[in-house]
Amino acid sequence: MQALLNWHHNGVGPVDGYWGKNTRKAMQAFQKANGLDVTDTLNNETWQALTKNEKLTTQPVLVSYQLTEADVNVKTTTIPADSVAKSKLEGMYYESLTEALAEKFHISEKYLKSLNPDASFTAGEIITVYNPGNPNTKPVHRVVADKATETLYAYDDNNNLIASYPTTVGSTATPSPTGTHTVKVKVHEPNYTYTANDGSKSIIPPGPNNPVGSVWIGLSKPTYGIHGSPDPARISRQASAGCVRLTNWDALSLLGVIKNGATVEFS
Repeated sequence: MQALLNWHHNGVGPVDGYWGKNTRKAMQAFQKANGLDVTDTLNNETWQALTKNEKLTTQPVLVSYQLTEADVNVKTTTIPADSVAKSKLEGMYYESLTEALAEKFHISEKYLKSLNPDASFTAGEIITVYNPGNPNTKPVHRVVADKATETLYAYDDNNNLIASYPTTVGSTATPSPTGTHTVKVKVHEPNYTYTANDGSKSIIPPGPNNPVGSVWIGLSKPTYGIHGSPDPARISRQASAGCVRLTNWDALSLLGVIKNGATVEFS
């Protein structure tokens, strides 16, 4: 079910094989997009709609993948907690090979290891991974960050709902903005400026574990944006500093299709 929802462009966060909050929200976004009753549990009507596309239902959920030299030679680092110490790193790389592989295949690290209990994760080895499918390729002209459902809904120029992503939208301490804004800037592999209480600034280098992940989509309201995350498993389960936080792969998918000047609404 997680695979089918993802393949219909309703993101579930890291695939883990379990029914949970983000899977339920993805199902409800799919129901909304297809004019179905919105429910808390899977019903037959929704399952029939999910499985209507024969191409999707016949492709494998899990596939064999042979690890390459590039896969296993990713740069890794130990990331300190202190922001000043982070700014001295060469890059905010992955902390382990399994973290990098889990993100590559859009699954939780725990699930990757459970699928491959005896793997050494070396070049040439064949492992079992989730088949993430293809991202949405339709241009996105409007997104709505829904604080109640913690979901980012993406719409085309005819106002059709074409994709959804689990998200963290602000927090009590640093609420997200209200109203309507526009996309002003799109950056792949951004750095991050941390401002300490004394006003001193530290530039944290790019990388998947950067505080804003691998993507920054800046809004017309200064300092606010849609961005990736160093911790995909906590999407919808933690606070953000007022921004819209996605998994790195969802942020990359959106970066490729959201139009310059696209409308960003907070509801």
